[in-house]
Amino acid sequence: MRDSGGVKPLPLILASSSPRRLMLLKQIGIVPGQVVSPDIDETPARDENPRLYAERMARAKAAAVPSADCLVLAADTVVAAGRRILPKAEDAAQVRACLTLLSGRRHRVLTAIVLAAPDGRITERVVESAVTFNRLTDAQIDRYVATREGEGKAGGYAINGHAASFIRFLSGSYSAVVGLPLFETAQLLRGHGWQVP
Repeated sequence: MRDSGGVKPLPLILASSSPRRLMLLKQIGIVPGQVVSPDIDETPARDENPRLYAERMARAKAAAVPSADCLVLAADTVVAAGRRILPKAEDAAQVRACLTLLSGRRHRVLTAIVLAAPDGRITERVVESAVTFNRLTDAQIDRYVATREGEGKAGGYAINGHAASFIRFLSGSYSAVVGLPLFETAQLLRGHGWQVP
């Protein structure tokens, strides 16, 4: 992929274990040369602000994938109820706890993106969206938990799956709630010579 001046942009590494982020990049015509799952400690610090936590995680993921000749794109998505950071649900019990907490209320989804260049330049953005769930019945929660779709997801749900039927209101970036804000990501990549349709 070349820019209008004919200069070939640097290759791109996606520092993420999320197949959704790769899917979203492909949606706008970006195919990373490599996908690497960064191995970092994702434990929030005590009383850590959700926005600062998202930023710290995205930077840590980018830093965990050093490269001398590539751009590294990393992102982190945080679901927050007030100042409370909801976990990346590990099992059915955590999915149920998250959905019970989110039922009938508005919460925030913050996705931080970091683009690290070989020369040490780091550009970053944080996109905040507001999401409101309808009030969920026990039966709805039971059915969703049974799909296992929410396991491994921040806040215990995937907006691009069955949980889409729970969403009464969304303000912000849908793609950021899925896991990667495409408008902001495209802007960062264009700044490094990538042509994004």
